[in-house]
Amino acid sequence: MEIQFLLSGASGMIGSALRRELTAAGHSYKQLVRRSSRSGNEIEWRPDQNQGPDPAALSGIEVVIHLSGKNLSEGRWTEQRKREIVESRVGPTQLLAASLCKAEPRPRAFVCASAVGIYGNRGDEVLEEQSAPGCGFLAETCLAWEAAAAKAAECQMCVVSTRFGIVLSQEGGALAKMLPLFRLGLGGPLGSGRQWMSWISLKDVARALIFVSEQALKESGREPAASQPAGPEPVGSKVEAINLVAPEPVTNAEFTKVLGVALDRPAVLPAPAFALRLAMGEMADEMLLASTRAVPRRLTQMGFSFNHPTLPDALKAEFPTSK
Repeated sequence: MEIQFLLSGASGMIGSALRRELTAAGHSYKQLVRRSSRSGNEIEWRPDQNQGPDPAALSGIEVVIHLSGKNLSEGRWTEQRKREIVESRVGPTQLLAASLCKAEPRPRAFVCASAVGIYGNRGDEVLEEQSAPGCGFLAETCLAWEAAAAKAAECQMCVVSTRFGIVLSQEGGALAKMLPLFRLGLGGPLGSGRQWMSWISLKDVARALIFVSEQALKESGREPAASQPAGPEPVGSKVEAINLVAPEPVTNAEFTKVLGVALDRPAVLPAPAFALRLAMGEMADEMLLASTRAVPRRLTQMGFSFNHPTLPDALKAEFPTSK
């Protein structure tokens, strides 16, 4: 059964992959755009002007997937930059939730991006969805982001905050930034290399977003066609968080080793923690040196099947011509 989606951030790396998967699965979608709409598949909104989408334009939308927000890794984290990162997530999410609540009929599910950064730097602790939030800028940002999304539950929508790990793709994100050095044979562990990295392939993150949406509709009483086997446990509450990560997190040392093998390049030159902090400031501690060992407990319970459950699987798919 076809589902009608509304996407924000549809032109980004994850949004582009999601659009491909939605089309392949037989679903339809409209996109939120920050300009005048040019077709019936676009809906205008101007969050920088506190203008949400016209509720009348949302007729027929069943699931909203909200992915937009400023890139975390572009530019040093000055106080101004941190404010921009928070404001690009919290304000637009609140605005969108309020607009959805005014629609008649309202969408049934609101799936909003978040990140495993909500857990902070936790060493070797295994982090499931019920684990307590951590400390630091990323944790505080994600908490505020998820609280903004939860506003949609006040008008009986099922709200799911999807906590992304590192999304592996040559198209962008952390992996794309690593590739130039690794291809020159200059890659290696960051700091001690003992910090845990929670990751997921781009293909799986797009598939998981659709799967979670289908499960949310099932919980709300709508029975969509399942692109995955039905799990024993649907999304179980009006507001829920789900880790979108692969089943096997790895240490940074293991990640760099496997990436070096995938590219057929040595990966033995470490980047000392002090040098990373000197170059990147607070961002180095929270994005490169923090240890986050998140696992996909809810996705596994719900019956999701990963295309790339291990890091070698994911990197082999990403670099099929390498040895």
